[in-house]
Amino acid sequence: MKLVISEKEIAAKRIAKILSGNGVREDKVYGVPVNYIKYNGMDCAVIGLKGHILKVDFPKDYANWFKVDPADLIGAEIEKIPIQKKIIQALKKIADQTTEIIIATDYDREGELIGYDAWQVISEKNKIAPVKRARFSAITPADINSAFSKPGKIDLNLAFAGRARQDIDLIWGAVLTRFISLASYQVKDNFLSVGRVQSPTLTLIVDREIEIQSFVPTPYWIVNVKLKTEKGEEFEASHKKKKFLKKEEALKAFAKIGDRGNVIDVNETVRKVMPPSPFNTTGLIVAANSFGFTASKTINVAENLYINGYISYPRTDNTVYPPSINLKEVVKTLGGIGVFEEACKEVLSRDKLIAAKGKKRSTDHPPIYPTSAAVRSNLSEDEWKLYELIARRFICSLFPPAEIKGISASIDIGGEIFAANGSNVIKKNWIAFYPYYRYEDVYIPDLVKGQRLTVIDRQILDKETKPPARYSQGKLVEKMEELGLGTKATRHTIIQNLIGRGYIRGNPLIPSEKAIAVVKILQKHADRISTPEMTSELEIDMDGIVRGDESKEEVVEKSKEMLKSIMIKLQNEKKEISQEIKKAIKEDFIIGKCTEPDCEGNLIVRV
Repeated sequence: MKLVISEKEIAAKRIAKILSGNGVREDKVYGVPVNYIKYNGMDCAVIGLKGHILKVDFPKDYANWFKVDPADLIGAEIEKIPIQKKIIQALKKIADQTTEIIIATDYDREGELIGYDAWQVISEKNKIAPVKRARFSAITPADINSAFSKPGKIDLNLAFAGRARQDIDLIWGAVLTRFISLASYQVKDNFLSVGRVQSPTLTLIVDREIEIQSFVPTPYWIVNVKLKTEKGEEFEASHKKKKFLKKEEALKAFAKIGDRGNVIDVNETVRKVMPPSPFNTTGLIVAANSFGFTASKTINVAENLYINGYISYPRTDNTVYPPSINLKEVVKTLGGIGVFEEACKEVLSRDKLIAAKGKKRSTDHPPIYPTSAAVRSNLSEDEWKLYELIARRFICSLFPPAEIKGISASIDIGGEIFAANGSNVIKKNWIAFYPYYRYEDVYIPDLVKGQRLTVIDRQILDKETKPPARYSQGKLVEKMEELGLGTKATRHTIIQNLIGRGYIRGNPLIPSEKAIAVVKILQKHADRISTPEMTSELEIDMDGIVRGDESKEEVVEKSKEMLKSIMIKLQNEKKEISQEIKKAIKEDFIIGKCTEPDCEGNLIVRV
């Protein structure tokens, strides 16, 4: 009997249904659903896991925070601990009858490790069954049947890179979290989490907050006029200087404004606005953030759409469609959905489909695109929102550029030069079908050089510079990708962990006083932990494992040596670190000043 291992129960059911042509018999082994089918004349069992069935941890001898020096964890043995015991029992039970194992987990670093671990569990009972790997980027009949008709080998290097990531994250997280928490007496439920990826990510948020809080606005002034042509057409113009940094200069220019103006120059341009490139994971998170989805929500909804066969695999860096995707067939499929019908007809009317291309190209998975037509009533509101976004992005990536005409005019008013700028879309193309692109025409009438205009209003506007904006979750994921922090599969989880640990809140993201304190301490006493370079370097090393350039052991050992040097400095400065954290945590509970007479104390929240 063949044993097919999928990453999730719902994916297993769908794969079984596709391979069998609906002839599925479901049973349970130790309470775990198993789908029994006939595939190519052979008996086959399809079982879904719940993600990782094993986790890494230190032996129980290292469990007591108070008795074990955090630095001792660096050299400690790491064990694989069962976390899905029923599933492991089921795998071992089925192993006795298994003649071939097919790993059908997600094709990425984590998916390969999940499949590898399941194989190792089965090998405890059955060492002779060969293992094969089915790789696919969509759970559709075409993709699944193709993947199972020509399975490959499991990628051990990819799995070992996933294991290296597990080991490194465990060591760094445990050592640094225990040290900082013990130094500040914040243990048990109040522990202070520090991590290889989360700490430089938190630093980005804290640095931006400090920049905002310390920002000193600079005043400036703008001089505007409202003009009218002889035909009665009204429009606005601004002084060519744009910003006056001295009010007296703005007043001087304002005083020269008379009742008449003269057009001294007119320029027209036509610029092309390229269609949007295909979605990768980061691009999807950024776009979905515009209608209120958090990073985690976007990934969770996308995962549901993928498992149910509506979109391709949602964890990808790729922004270039591979030749294997029949773009025209996808458009035809989407054309059967009413809201996309007009756009699809326009795309199909063209002699040749030319897709927009992004900057990132990879070979593991294609960009995110719709793989089947969805019926709106079959999806939740959130699922439809995301599906529509992905479908419109796909369709619009096949359009030619939009064209926008720009008009700029220079106008002499009392010797002061004013500029009027207008624009309007002359060829909408993809813009007509992509409501997420924000654009408004700016009206000015047709003007000619030498034309006389009447000034009907004038004003000076008091303005001041604004601080940089806080990171939204989408923009933070974008920045993390730019700096090499985390991976397409982990960035949203890192943000969610920071929220869960009370370090940040809201969207845009605001750090707590505790977060600011931890970051300041790391920057002062162990700046390598708070900067992206070290984490990015380790991610590159893990990619080296995938290529076969480095071994898992070499990369893990290199990370341990980094951590040892950091810990020497932290331990030497432990007393100072302790005092700084305790002070900051106390401030985190201060909500204001006491308002009672003769009281100069603080109002403090006690939980």
